Amino acid sequence: MSEPRRRHGNALDQPREHRPGLLDRFRPNPDSFGRMTEGFARFMGTPQFLLWMTVFVAVWLGWNTLAPESAQFDPRALNFTLLTLMLSLQASYAAPLLLLAQNRQDDRDRVTQEEDRRRAQQNLADTEYLTREIAALRIALREVATRDFVRSELRSVLEEILDAQDEAPVPEDRSGRRPARRRPSAPETREIPRV
Repeated sequence: MSEPRRRHGNALDQPREHRPGLLDRFRPNPDSFGRMTEGFARFMGTPQFLLWMTVFVAVWLGWNTLAPESAQFDPRALNFTLLTLMLSLQASYAAPLLLLAQNRQDDRDRVTQEEDRRRAQQNLADTEYLTREIAALRIALREVATRDFVRSELRSVLEEILDAQDEAPVPEDRSGRRPARRRPSAPETREIPRV
């Protein structure tokens, strides 16, 4: 079998090389253009823009209605064609600029939401860790002796010691008699130092 011939030039199975054209040279910086469009979109949404636009249209209509016909540049007889074209042109540029500004805002919101989601996941992980640590401390504290338990154990040991002393033989003194053994009274047994 012979190997298929490679075609050169306008082959449909190979991508064309990109040649810089006239439009590639005049490509605006997306960030600076985006900032400019956002500023313009913000200005278009202010009462000042609406006020100045209203003043402009009112002056335009007033001049072309009340001025002598020789001084009118957009006569009323032609239904203010130039004003209509200017407002249409302004609207045709305003809509894409507003959409571009909205897309940039959506991108910022997406980044903010992603950061909020990451922070929420971190907070959840921290909370779960602290919950596990608190549970481990509670389990560990169950095995720690409490003050009441230590007191009761000391009382029982003291009673055992006193009972053992009562049962032990008492040595005789020089006269040959055994001295009476004195057991501490009840209040003395209760006086155990606090732990």
